[in-house]
Amino acid sequence: MSDSPPTAVPFWHRLTTWALVYGAVVAVIVFSPYPFLSVFDPLIHRIGAVIPGLTLVRAEFIANIAMFVPFGIFLSVFLPRRRYLVLPIGFVTTVTIETVQGLFLMSRSDSVLDILSNTAGAAIGLLLVELIDASRRRSRRITRPDGT
Repeated sequence: MSDSPPTAVPFWHRLTTWALVYGAVVAVIVFSPYPFLSVFDPLIHRIGAVIPGLTLVRAEFIANIAMFVPFGIFLSVFLPRRRYLVLPIGFVTTVTIETVQGLFLMSRSDSVLDILSNTAGAAIGLLLVELIDASRRRSRRITRPDGT
C-alpha cells in the first residue's frame, strides 16, 4: 500500500467533467421527442394564477435563458482569450438545435424565440464571467504587495 496522500483533482478536470455533464443534460432536454417543460405545465398554470403575466410561453423563454447561462460561463472559462467567440458559438449551437428539432423531432417545434433566449442566456453567462474577472482585476490593483 502507498502512504502518499491522495492528490487533488485539478480544477480543469473538474470543470471539464461538469461541462460534459451539463452538455449531456442539455442534449437530453433539447433532443427528447417531447417538450421538457410540458411536464411542468400544471405547476406553471398554478404559479401563473399567482403571478400575473406568467404564461407557458414566458416560462419557456425564461427556462431557455437559464439553460444557456452555464453554456456561456463554460465557454468563457474555456476560451479566456477568445471570449468574442462565445456569442457566435452560442448562436450557431442554438440554430443547430432548432434545425434538428424542426427536421427530425415532429412533436417539437423550432422557434426563433428559442434562438433569442438561448443566445441571451449565453450572453448572460459571458457577462457574469466578465464581471467576476473585472472584480478580481480591480481587487488586485487595490491590494498591491507594496501596500500602496
